Amino acid sequence: MRNIILITSSLLSLSSYAGYVEKVVYGEDNRLDVFESQNSLHKKLAASTAAMIPNNSLIEKGDSFIVKSGTLEGDGICADARFAKQQTAAMCSGFLVGKDLLLTAGHCVESIRDCEANSWVFNFSNDSGVKSAFEINKQDIYKCSQIISRELDQSTENDFALIKLDRETNRAPLTYRTSGKISDSAKLVVIGHPSGLPTKISDGANVRGNKNKYYFQSNLDTFGGNSGSAVFDTASGMVEGILVRGERDYVMDSVSNCYRPKLCKMDACRGEDVTRITNIKELKI
Repeated sequence: MRNIILITSSLLSLSSYAGYVEKVVYGEDNRLDVFESQNSLHKKLAASTAAMIPNNSLIEKGDSFIVKSGTLEGDGICADARFAKQQTAAMCSGFLVGKDLLLTAGHCVESIRDCEANSWVFNFSNDSGVKSAFEINKQDIYKCSQIISRELDQSTENDFALIKLDRETNRAPLTYRTSGKISDSAKLVVIGHPSGLPTKISDGANVRGNKNKYYFQSNLDTFGGNSGSAVFDTASGMVEGILVRGERDYVMDSVSNCYRPKLCKMDACRGEDVTRITNIKELKI
């Protein structure tokens, strides 16, 4: 399993434009496992999000696949950090916008070769307690069959990929904005796979910058692996955009000789960039 500290570097190597950096915790760490969330809407939205997991991390076992993975602690994160002992396998996140249509970040899927090398896995989550191992039913695992539309533009920093899955899912596509732009006062929640972890729901964030044509900025608690995550209006559950880049994830604790999440005040550090979903013309009605 690739060292999770280096996931940021791995995604950097996927990106073709300068300035791509990763993510961080703003204020309090608001990340929750799905089973911990008290918000029924957010838990429902989580069912339509998926993890991008390399095929070589999925071991076939009858009608299921075993997810082969390490833990954050094993990858150099301090043992007392949140989620340090949880499994980590996802390289990116994605979400449904049609029965067989999935959105993610453009730097996560650059070519059909990337499609073929990875699977999109639903139910990679701790739904009733923290799991020590994951066995995922084959019906919850999908392949990418086509890249319908993709942008990774150095000048605009527009970053998205719309892909077609190998078959329709039995999950509800998410509702998304088709015109206009997010309110400056909107409250935000992100659902995805920070540092490759099982699904995390993280709310308590807001819009920090809303002037750029292609993306807005937020103070969402996100990490490498969250790239491609859906960013929602907390109250309505409507998708406003795709989490694509942000502040550095982890910093070295020289005393403990391990890495800890970087902490920023809510209005400090660079902020997290969210591609506007209205950029994607194939989704406009």
